Amino acid sequence: MKRFHIHVHVDDLAASVAFYSKLFAAEPARVEADYAKWMLDDPRVNFAISTRGTKAGVDHLGFQVDDASELAELAKRAEAADMALLDQGETTCCYARSDKHWVLDPQGIAWEHFHTLGGAPVYGESRHASPSSGATSCCGPSGRPVGVPVKHAGSACC
Repeated sequence: MKRFHIHVHVDDLAASVAFYSKLFAAEPARVEADYAKWMLDDPRVNFAISTRGTKAGVDHLGFQVDDASELAELAKRAEAADMALLDQGETTCCYARSDKHWVLDPQGIAWEHFHTLGGAPVYGESRHASPSSGATSCCGPSGRPVGVPVKHAGSACC
């Protein structure tokens, strides 16, 4: 089963945690100094906020899946539609280890498809980032730190 994912950059994490906790009538499932995440069941959504963006607002949308076969199906859909696909494979991002890929919609909005494999003690680990590429973290394609997705890319930032 899929869970809708929304990641929003915020300027004030504490104020945003207080606001969203009241809005959702639930405390975050995870809170770090620069990040918070709610795993809601009604509606079924993974809602994350962080202070890591350059400006406040929606960073990306996506689908979190329960198993590798669902992730493979989402990749097949992207390939069948001839979408540019950035396959990151297994990576660490947003305090979690995940297997993931990215696609962009026609407006350039990033969509992350991922299967969470477990928790991680750090926000992310960028294995291929370099100062000249503008890559500063492992999360996000086009207009984001990772760079523009390329159809069937074999490597990724993380």
